[in-house]
Amino acid sequence: MQDYNTLSTLEEIRAISFFSTSLSTKESIDEILWGITKNVIHRLGFVDCVIYTYDPSKFELVQHAAYGTKNPSDERIYNQIRLDLGEGIVGSVAISKCAEIINDTSKDPRYIVDDEPRLSEICVPILINSNLFGIIDSEHPEAGFFTEKHLCLLNIIAALCAQRIKELHTKSKIQFSTAHKYFKKLEELMRFKKLYRNPCLSLSSVADVLGISACYLSSMINSLLNKSFIDFINEYRIADVKRNLSSNAFDHYTVVSVGLEAGFNSKSAFYSAFKKHTGLTPVQYKNSLYTMS
Repeated sequence: MQDYNTLSTLEEIRAISFFSTSLSTKESIDEILWGITKNVIHRLGFVDCVIYTYDPSKFELVQHAAYGTKNPSDERIYNQIRLDLGEGIVGSVAISKCAEIINDTSKDPRYIVDDEPRLSEICVPILINSNLFGIIDSEHPEAGFFTEKHLCLLNIIAALCAQRIKELHTKSKIQFSTAHKYFKKLEELMRFKKLYRNPCLSLSSVADVLGISACYLSSMINSLLNKSFIDFINEYRIADVKRNLSSNAFDHYTVVSVGLEAGFNSKSAFYSAFKKHTGLTPVQYKNSLYTMS
């Protein structure tokens, strides 16, 4: 893996061309963000790359995609972090919308340790029509590792990312002009048929019920809601869990049993999804109900 500091101008152009071509083939936000984190490391010699997306309704930044030690397997994030707007170096860049290089994080009071302390950090905002979409963030154990070359290329990558997301939004508006009838049926299946309670539920099985392809269903949910199919399903399951944990009818159930009743197929999947969507473990949430009562 070659350090970007040693790349020639021709190799820089090739790297930019690679990202431009690679992003043009992505058909969802998840594919775009996970692809960037992976290729930033492979192409630039970084050891870590995380992309946060911004939730304006909560003024919160959430780790959406990662590669390196933060990504132990598949598309999973170890110790997924949420930051308030303005919190940490990432939160500060989110407010200023200006990229930053931190040469020595030990001297920056804003620095927040994630999976392990590192001495260098680079943060670049992803802006769509001047609005914050997210942050590309990378850290390195060596002080002074990141350079203006890194900053320049990450700014280009952020711009390419923003452009591809805009293209997908435009494409989606056209493609899904008739999608609302399918989405309405999908919501009916969830709300009234409680389809999410099936622990074997899959993208393809739901698509079959709707009479559309799995690819179309995934793209519809991603386009209309900006979330994945599993997140969409898990939100219904977690709402079910919350209702049941506060219901006397489920007093004799264990917390895990309540999760399984809602459709989760294992304790680990239940706890992981609940923590991701609420910031609390199911037990912590249940205890908070007693505190409030």
